[in-house]
Amino acid sequence: MAKTRPESDSIGTLEVPAEAYYGVQTLRGLQNFHITGNPMDKRFYRNIVRIKKAAALTNREAGLLDDRMCNAITAACDEALEGQFDAWFITDAIQGGAGTTANMNVNEVIANRATELLGGKKGEYLCHPNDHVNCSQSTNDVIPTAGRLAVIGLAEELFRNTQALTDALDGKARQFNDVIKMGRTQLEDAVPIRLGQEFAAYSSGIKRCVTLLRKAVDEMHAVNLGGTAIGTAINVRRAYLCGVVPALSRITGYELHQAADLIDATQNLDGFVYVSGALKAMAVALSKMCNDLRLLSSGPKTGFEEIILPAKQNGSSIMPGKVNPVIPEVVSQVAFAVIGNDTTVTLAAEAGQLELNAFEPVIFYKLFESFICMKNAVKTLTENCIVGIESNKEHCEALLYESVGTVTALCPYLGYKKSAELAKQALRENRRIKDLVREQKLIDDKLLDKLLDPFAMTEPSKV
Repeated sequence: MAKTRPESDSIGTLEVPAEAYYGVQTLRGLQNFHITGNPMDKRFYRNIVRIKKAAALTNREAGLLDDRMCNAITAACDEALEGQFDAWFITDAIQGGAGTTANMNVNEVIANRATELLGGKKGEYLCHPNDHVNCSQSTNDVIPTAGRLAVIGLAEELFRNTQALTDALDGKARQFNDVIKMGRTQLEDAVPIRLGQEFAAYSSGIKRCVTLLRKAVDEMHAVNLGGTAIGTAINVRRAYLCGVVPALSRITGYELHQAADLIDATQNLDGFVYVSGALKAMAVALSKMCNDLRLLSSGPKTGFEEIILPAKQNGSSIMPGKVNPVIPEVVSQVAFAVIGNDTTVTLAAEAGQLELNAFEPVIFYKLFESFICMKNAVKTLTENCIVGIESNKEHCEALLYESVGTVTALCPYLGYKKSAELAKQALRENRRIKDLVREQKLIDDKLLDKLLDPFAMTEPSKV
C-alpha cells in the first residue's frame, strides 16, 4: 500500500501521507511555518468546523449545495466536533497568510472525510475543499469569526473561575471582619483597618475587572462572517449573507449578530485589543493582590506575619523548614506573561494594512494563551491559597497598639501640629500614643477611649 498520495495546487505537486486527512495546502503550511512547535488551539479549530457546518447548511438553503453534499459535509463536521480528527489539525499557531493555512487545514480534513462518506478515497475530493467546504467563505471572514467564538468560550471558562475566587474572597472578608490591624501606605504605618475589609476590597477589585472583561467580550458577538474577502460579500448570495450568522448562532448556542459594517469588521481587530486590555487589567489586579498576600504572610518571624498562607511545598533545597508563597508567586508570573501578550496583541492589531490584518494568528496565539493561563492561575489561587488563609489575630492587634498611626484620630481635637509632636515623642520614647495623651491630660479619658477605639477607626463616623 502506498505511503503517500500526490496532490497538486497552483504551485505544484507534493506527496501527502496516504493516511492523512489534510491535503497539499496544509502540507505546504507545515513545511513553511514550523515556528512555535505548537498547533493552533483545538478550540479554535473546532470553531472553524462549526463555521463550516453553518456555511454548508446555509449554502444548501441558498441553492449552492445539494442535499447529498451538504449532508456529507455536516456529518464530517459533527465527527470533527467529537474530536475524531484532532490529530490532523496541525498547522502552527503562528503562520503567514492571515490564517489561510488553518482555514485550508480544516477545509481539507472535512473534504477528505466527506469524500469518504460519499464513497471516495482521501485525495479524490468528491467533496472539494474550496468549491464545497469553503463555498461562500474566505479565510478573511472565517478566521476572525472563529477567533471571536474562541474568545467567548475561553471567557466563559475564566468567568466560572473568577466567580469561585470572589466567593472565596468574600468568605474570608466575613471570617476576618473582627481582625483589626494597621493599614499601611507606602509600606509605612497609616490608620487601622479590618483584615476583612482588605479581603473585601480584593473581591471588589476582581469583580470590577470581570465587569470590564464581560463588556469587552460582548463585542466578540459581532462577527464578519458573510463578508468574504474584504467585507464586500463577493461571491455570496443574499440568502447566505442573511442566513449564515443565525445558523452559526444555533450551532454554537451564542447570540451572534453580523457586524454592522463588514468592511470595518474585516479590516480592524481593535475588539481583540479591547479584550486583551481588559484581561491585562485583571492580571494586574490579581498580581497586586498576590503581592499583598506575600507581604502580609512574610516571616514567619521577621516579616509582617499578619496572615498565614497554606503550606503547599518545601520552599528550599538548602534551608530546612522554609515554606515559600508559591501560589501567589505563580499568579504574578502569569500576570507578567499576560501583560507581555497584550503588547503583542496591540502591535499586531496596529500593523494591519488597508482591507485586512494579516497578523491574526499571533493575536489569537497570545490572547488564547492569556485566557488559558489566567483561568488556571485563578483556579489554583482560589483552591490552593485563598480558601486556606488564616489570620494571626493576636499579632495584628499587638502591632496595631504599638503603632503611632492611631494619632490620626486625634487630629480634629488636638490639631495636626500637636498630633505630629505626640507621634514623634511616642517613637522616640517607645511609648503608646494613648498613654502620652493621658499623661499630658490632653483629652478626657472617656472621649479618648472612644476616639482610639480601633474598630471605630475602621469605618465612617456616625456623627
